[in-house]
Amino acid sequence: MDRLNSVTLDKNRCLGCTTCMKHCPTEAIRVRRGRAHILQERCIDCGNCIRVCPHRAKKAVCDSFDRLQEFKWTVALPAPSLYGQFHNLSDANIVLSGLKEIGFSDVYEVSRAAEQVSDLTRKRIKEGNLPRPYISSACPVSTRLIRMRFPQLIPNISEFIEPVEYAAIQARAEAVEKTGFKPCEIGIFFITPCPAKVTSVHAPSGINERVIDGAISMSDIYKRLLSAMKKNDEPEQLSRSGIVGIGWARSGGEVAALLNEGYLAVDGIDNIIKILEDIDAGLLPEVEFLELNACGQGCVGGCITIENPYVAKGRIKHLMRYLPVSRNKAADDMADKSKIEFPREELQVGRLDEDRTAAFAKFAKISALALEFPGLDCGSCGAPSCRALAEDIVLGFASEEDCIFRMRERMEYMTGGSDDADAYLPPPFRKVSESSEEREN
Repeated sequence: MDRLNSVTLDKNRCLGCTTCMKHCPTEAIRVRRGRAHILQERCIDCGNCIRVCPHRAKKAVCDSFDRLQEFKWTVALPAPSLYGQFHNLSDANIVLSGLKEIGFSDVYEVSRAAEQVSDLTRKRIKEGNLPRPYISSACPVSTRLIRMRFPQLIPNISEFIEPVEYAAIQARAEAVEKTGFKPCEIGIFFITPCPAKVTSVHAPSGINERVIDGAISMSDIYKRLLSAMKKNDEPEQLSRSGIVGIGWARSGGEVAALLNEGYLAVDGIDNIIKILEDIDAGLLPEVEFLELNACGQGCVGGCITIENPYVAKGRIKHLMRYLPVSRNKAADDMADKSKIEFPREELQVGRLDEDRTAAFAKFAKISALALEFPGLDCGSCGAPSCRALAEDIVLGFASEEDCIFRMRERMEYMTGGSDDADAYLPPPFRKVSESSEEREN
């Protein structure tokens, strides 16, 4: 199945300010004709553009709560980060009961499956014969980034499916046994903190078929859930997770569950890129396991959550205080059921030409053209870097005069070589006169 993108642009709000373009880690955004454009094949749904857009022109497209009406029985899969959204929460059962109150037939905590995946990972590491570092497959943004920019590290990615996917498999099996309904009559919905998980739900990359029927934004369900929680004085005892599972909500939770040293947790997409570059250069041979969270502070920092990630992280820590270490172990057959043949091919993006010879010729032309530009990567041309502009030009999506310095050269030519062209350029790009330099000194 072709991968869908959950991050979209509201053209009516976009003012073409280039802020999103400058913060995109995969150069998936261009600004043309006063509006941003998302290059779908490059987008990894990290949500950076949603966070930084000053005009709220980027958004994540999730499933509607109304989709619950399509099924006879529905099960909510709350991410552990959901618990961090509520003030003074001392019992996860309050949230879980609230989910049933607002319309779900049952709940199944993703944190339950997280504890099982942690158990599997501990056993797998103990077996040995693993590439170093062994990289978690839990964050879809990180795995897509590796497939796109660091394909040599693809063999290092864990072969286990994401906890939410295994939670969905178990939740459906339990619902079938409990209700007698057909699997297709049961709707499994993930309460998600980030758009990348929405994409994973609708176009999973590690399993052959969809196991989750929809992904509902945590921010969309928050008010509805909060109202139900306030009315519930005696919650059902539904929680079956411990410290290990709920700890996955924050950065470092997964590595802490391995109960060993030699493991590294990294959060934030820029930090992930730096660490992967170091690993690719052979600078971190001592790291045995690598946990990667594209969102700052972990999943509590997802861009479609409600609470400040630092506050949510503190609330998760508070909730974990009186819980047992773990309540779930991996079943004997879970390793076989949950292993996946993770896509080992590189994500092909920015293919220059189907013909190999033509592609090499275009690559050479791009490299030569990029050297002719000033190398400032100012973004004024609507591309994130001078090389990106060169690529756009060669592929026919831009022209050399999109570069503000090339435009000045043309204007100087048209004005006979005078400096009058500077009057039409923004101050940072004007030539500095000798008198101006003297005043600055």
